[in-house]
Amino acid sequence: MKILVTGGAGFIGSAVVRLAVSRGVEVVNLDSLTYAANLENVAEVAGSPLYAFEQADIRDRAALDRIFAKHRPDAVMHLAAESHVDRSIDGPGAFIETNINGTYNMLEAARAYWTKQGKPEGFRFHHISTDEVFGSLGETGQFTEDTPYDPRSPYSASKAGSDHLVRAWHETYGLPVVLTNCSNNYGPFHFPEKLVPVVILNALHGVPIPVYGDGGNVRDWLYVEDHADALLLCLEKGQNGRSYNIGGENEAKNIDLVRTICAHLDDLRPTSAPHDRLIQFVTDRPGHDRRYAIDPARIRTELGWRPSVTVEEGLRRTVEWYLANEAWWRPLLEREGVGRRLGTG
Repeated sequence: MKILVTGGAGFIGSAVVRLAVSRGVEVVNLDSLTYAANLENVAEVAGSPLYAFEQADIRDRAALDRIFAKHRPDAVMHLAAESHVDRSIDGPGAFIETNINGTYNMLEAARAYWTKQGKPEGFRFHHISTDEVFGSLGETGQFTEDTPYDPRSPYSASKAGSDHLVRAWHETYGLPVVLTNCSNNYGPFHFPEKLVPVVILNALHGVPIPVYGDGGNVRDWLYVEDHADALLLCLEKGQNGRSYNIGGENEAKNIDLVRTICAHLDDLRPTSAPHDRLIQFVTDRPGHDRRYAIDPARIRTELGWRPSVTVEEGLRRTVEWYLANEAWWRPLLEREGVGRRLGTG
């Protein structure tokens, strides 16, 4: 099998690329190398004969047609997206252009290629999305694949729009698709603008650790390497036209997650005072969803998948990785927007 992975130099995409190549799968990594991308994320497979890289923008239809014709993939895993909620509040236009228009271009390029190949039944367009499209939960309940869409931010609205496009191309044109919606990812190679790496790096630098609102927002935390495993399984065995929710079965309040990270740092890199002394509650993000939770029953019963890493174990691994890989994260601190508050509305 040969897979075309979009966004393969990003956080989740690079985890998919590394795992697929390690399993003997041929991968073409298509990435435009925006601010959050990093080819160091895939350095361990860059020399493999199973790996090829194409720098291109998913908004560039001509480039997509060229890449499909050149590499002739058996499947597409579409991960390329603008994904940071705070940045979507400050600049929603980039999210519309990439997540909606870019997905439209990918669908049309894939459809043209699939049609030219004689519409092989084994072809799949796997669209990777987020649980944020479902909106916000109360104290109880979980998102299922049948939960109505209710996006609350420019980011989640743009991802909801892309999900609808994928379903429409399946129903209207018969394009074989699989969709997945995941919970919050964390782990190695996470760009330092999201909560977990921000906590780790701020704590290491002895500067305030910002926690939005009262820290009571709840997320289901999914270790990125577990997610990559689930994505490859859905691509291989997921039912055509079906969607699958992928969760970590690890619900936690943000404040509890932050304190757990601080405790790991106290153990692994002790200082004169506990790292949680640096926690600082800040004004909440506009439209901040209170709680997300995934019901993973479909992927568990139909495909036999469950996460293998608990949030406690995964956070420990993540902290250890950042402590051992300063050469990876330090240059990223100079990139635009990193280290300052975004999305204040």
